[in-house]
Amino acid sequence: MRCSYEVICQRNYDEKASTEKMASSMSVKMVDYIVDEHFIDINPSSLKRVKEMILASSSSVQKSAQEKQFLYDIVANGRTGIDVDKFDYIVRDTRACGLGCSFQFERLMETMRVIGDEICYRAKDYLTINKLFTTRADLHRTVYTHAKVKAVELMFVDAMLEAHSYCNILNRLDDPAEYWKLDDTILKTIETASAQELQKARELVLRIRRRDLYQFCNEYTVPKDTMDHFKQVIAQDIVCSQRSGGPELKEEDVAVAASAPATLPPT
Repeated sequence: MRCSYEVICQRNYDEKASTEKMASSMSVKMVDYIVDEHFIDINPSSLKRVKEMILASSSSVQKSAQEKQFLYDIVANGRTGIDVDKFDYIVRDTRACGLGCSFQFERLMETMRVIGDEICYRAKDYLTINKLFTTRADLHRTVYTHAKVKAVELMFVDAMLEAHSYCNILNRLDDPAEYWKLDDTILKTIETASAQELQKARELVLRIRRRDLYQFCNEYTVPKDTMDHFKQVIAQDIVCSQRSGGPELKEEDVAVAASAPATLPPT
């Protein structure tokens, strides 16, 4: 659900921003908020280091020169993609979705070693590492980008936008003191409130509950060799391409969701 709030922010403020970057940015703001709100006594240099580690996968982040560089690969590993963030959400999401997970991160944690300022793994653990990426790819294919899941996400985003005037959602997306309050309870607020301005949002939430979801129409896989020149398709493109004589679609009738495929490690 947290990702859906980032999608709302992306659609309303910066279409080119990635949800991953927005999540990392808010994580940094949350760290500052927690330290200030709870009067945590922490050395400024240590606080700076924590925030750098959160953003470590970004090449634009300036890492402390005196720090051991492998420490920045623990949370967000931009070099190999093997980090505790993946360990966490892969185990959590497979369990939540009732899927089997043959990946065992404990095995890697017990045997990893630091060599030449880089986190390394035994050659015999290559199958475990492969399972990490294949499980992630399976989650992207069968859960994260599943047509029904994307339909629910799009409907949730539309419901939140409809509820903004009542719940002040958009203004809470950039404020860590308010952002942490955006959880599943907001759906119950929409469903139980009698305010007229929530009528459209209530209808969308009810449709989600009843599985009356947006209908999946088609998908297109962009060839890898044309990705650099491919123009992102928007609702207007689809509406302008419809044939005459049939039902007339409007832009608000069409939702377009773009997803990047999960990559596997080189063999």
